[in-house]
Amino acid sequence: MSKVTDAAIPAFLKAQKPLAGSYLKLSVGLGLLSGLLLIAQAWSLASIINAVIFEKAALADVVLYLAALLAIFLLRAALNWASEQTAVIAAMRVKRDVRKRLHQRLFDGGPLLLNDERSGELVNTLVDGVDALENYYARYLPVMSLVALIPLSILVFIFPIDWISGLILMVTAPLIPFFMIMIGKGTERLNKKQWRKLARMSAHFLDMIQGLTTLKLFNASRREAKVIAKISDDYRRSTMSVLRVAFLSSLLLEFLSTVSIAMVAVIIGFRLMYGEMDFFFGFFALLLAPEFYLPLRNMGTHYHARMEAIGAAEKMVEVLGDSVSDPKLAPTVDLKSSTKTTEQVNTATSSERDASSQLNTSGSVSIDFNGVSFDYEVGRPALKNISLRIKPNEKIAIVGGSGAGKSTLMNLLLGFITPQSGEIQINNTLLQPQHLEAWRKQIAWMPQKAHLFHGSVRDNIYLGQDDANQPAMEAAANAAQISDYIESLPNRYDTHVGERGAGLSGGQIQRIALARAFLKDAPVMLLDEPTAHLDQESEQKIRQSLKRLSENRTVISIAHRLNTVEQADRIVLLDAGEILAVGTHEALLAEQPLYKEMVSRFQEGAL
Repeated sequence: MSKVTDAAIPAFLKAQKPLAGSYLKLSVGLGLLSGLLLIAQAWSLASIINAVIFEKAALADVVLYLAALLAIFLLRAALNWASEQTAVIAAMRVKRDVRKRLHQRLFDGGPLLLNDERSGELVNTLVDGVDALENYYARYLPVMSLVALIPLSILVFIFPIDWISGLILMVTAPLIPFFMIMIGKGTERLNKKQWRKLARMSAHFLDMIQGLTTLKLFNASRREAKVIAKISDDYRRSTMSVLRVAFLSSLLLEFLSTVSIAMVAVIIGFRLMYGEMDFFFGFFALLLAPEFYLPLRNMGTHYHARMEAIGAAEKMVEVLGDSVSDPKLAPTVDLKSSTKTTEQVNTATSSERDASSQLNTSGSVSIDFNGVSFDYEVGRPALKNISLRIKPNEKIAIVGGSGAGKSTLMNLLLGFITPQSGEIQINNTLLQPQHLEAWRKQIAWMPQKAHLFHGSVRDNIYLGQDDANQPAMEAAANAAQISDYIESLPNRYDTHVGERGAGLSGGQIQRIALARAFLKDAPVMLLDEPTAHLDQESEQKIRQSLKRLSENRTVISIAHRLNTVEQADRIVLLDAGEILAVGTHEALLAEQPLYKEMVSRFQEGAL
């Protein structure tokens, strides 16, 4: 994935602010109103103390002040609660949208987006990483807005009655954010390091769980336990480093604010002692002094929320940024998003320009590759100038050695990557990013090892067509020759399946996946030798079902076995990313030495 610059992360966090809508502004407005009432609260309290102690007023004389003070207390409590709740709502809106876009990016980018990534790191980003944004938007941003407004409002009231106290407050106030920024530079680096270590630990735990069988078979459990202990200890040390800086900054912050308040109190005390100041105004200024520093102290407290958000957002920028920086990945088309990437804007322009070009997938489907080229790395082409026409209902087998370009060709058809030159046409219509959703609805995909999700058998079959009814689902299961087995299960179609089909044999997993394909009833079938790695009985059942499913459909299969290519109408022979020949099995066997060598070497084996 692309390298993230230091400037990109704050820019990303700032770009999400509009997603909070008016809730963030409302939170700041309520907080400001509470701050203004705080001044009225101090005035009322100073009036009560001055009247009772120095003017010898009775309780009845100050009852109105007491009532006003109580009303201010209650109103401020309500305003603070409302401010906090609206800030949380704002943060939840941002989290929801960012998580949605991350999911969409992963779905649109497809498997190739994950080639260089560890699943555990991405899971950590999608869950804990997005959650780490909450304090930034719900705490830090509102405080940053109030840190200038409330102290400034207090100074407006203090200066006319006590310019000396106001001057002390004004001079000492900038010291707090100055030292926080100085400390924050080191904290940002430590937080990024901490999040990387957390992502590494999450990824390693997931790798260990997924590879537990291998670890046990190779007696590597103890060695792996030591590795996990080391990774966990590294994360602990990193966390302690962050906490150490956090406690240090809090200590410094409290020290500065305490010393500043003490300076105001001492000077007011001396002036009262020498009769240079009225008690009411001195006490009023003294009551406001701690409240003057409170927003600044809150900024210091929540400043680490910013550092945490920066650490967590680094991976998000990396994932979402690929849609701009890596043109090889399939574009993300999300015109409803509040924050569009450069590529999305370009895609929107392309969509408007080709609004009249709708993908026609009614009836049979033809596919044309016109001069298609693609490379994963500069100077190492995976496909070079591929031109091929696949007729409606034609059965095509793709063969070639390792690295010939078979998987790349399939990924292009699935829309996981886009051609760097040339074009793909579906029924004589150029396949474009805005067509991918409609195009994938027309495809049934059967890999060598199908994936079943944790859930019921019913849920896994319904992936093929989630709006299908029960009879259609049962008919699909019957066509895939898996219905008898499902009926024998304790809860039939409601029986739960473990992650990746745990508890089922390879043949049963493939037949449930085949039932999905029958239920989808798509006009195009893409196969990657789904009978590989199966026992003879399972292979025979799946081949029978596939033969029935292939009728009146366009079928493109990556072939690894001889009986697969023999059933194809045409065979495409790939070598080093180029089409070496196209023809029937008999023609290629007679004319192509490479194909003949492959057949003779792997009779009934892997081609």
